[in-house]
Amino acid sequence: MTDNFTGKVALVTGAARGIGAGVARGFVERGGRVALVGLEPELLTELSDELGDAAAWWEADVRDSAAVAAAVDAAAAHFGRIDFVLANAGIASYGTVRQIDDAAFERVVDININGVFRTLKHATPHLAATNGYALVVASLASFTALAGLASYNASKAGAESLALAYKQEVAHLGIGVGICHPSWIDTDIVRNAEHDLPSFRAIRKKLPYPANSTTSVEECVELILQGFAKRKSRVYVPKGVLLANWTKALTNSPLAWPVLKRLARKTVPQMEKEVDALGRFHHAHVPETKPKD
Repeated sequence: MTDNFTGKVALVTGAARGIGAGVARGFVERGGRVALVGLEPELLTELSDELGDAAAWWEADVRDSAAVAAAVDAAAAHFGRIDFVLANAGIASYGTVRQIDDAAFERVVDININGVFRTLKHATPHLAATNGYALVVASLASFTALAGLASYNASKAGAESLALAYKQEVAHLGIGVGICHPSWIDTDIVRNAEHDLPSFRAIRKKLPYPANSTTSVEECVELILQGFAKRKSRVYVPKGVLLANWTKALTNSPLAWPVLKRLARKTVPQMEKEVDALGRFHHAHVPETKPKD
């Protein structure tokens, strides 16, 4: 643990569990303080109690701009500054475009793109005051689309583009911006998807590295904290995800289409049957968010 964040404050969305909670723990272990923002007050309370005076939490739905603004401003007032932001809140859904209901698709896009927008928007004045750094959690899915995950793919590609535009917009303010691209991380989202959809598990095994592997939360946290310390423009988790970025054009080219088409013909009908049998479009542990007005 060579990186030292003494005197620094990080604000983390989606902080109640998984990557967000792991980054919060790691940041505090390295001397920093954390503002935990999320939707599960019981888990946020437990994590904040575990981390002691170095942590405080605020309940906020990233679909609610006023709630995000209030949480960010309250965190800055509580700690006196914000140096880092991890725009981590995100969800996934199941189902093909013809199958998924409108609300489920729109919810993913609203949280994974609009939620990042709201987080960055309201954090900007505080980051400008500290010449801070924001890291947007996108995905391997920003580069490689996968049938049955259209809402997630679209949202993570959108989050990448949003972050790239924002990076240009705030450069003159002294704010650094990076994008994190995790592959499959050993979190609730991945574990529940593999449990709910055997076809998803089978597809993953046929994909090339790194899409066929699972990375631990601990490794993901370590790479994110390194990204913070070095203000990296890209954080790949695992580092092999860099290959997916470099080969994006090939993966989406006419040359690769026959292979993808054969795979989809075999797996998509089965996946649709599994989602129909499941009777829902998300895994069982997605926290509830407030309906939009």
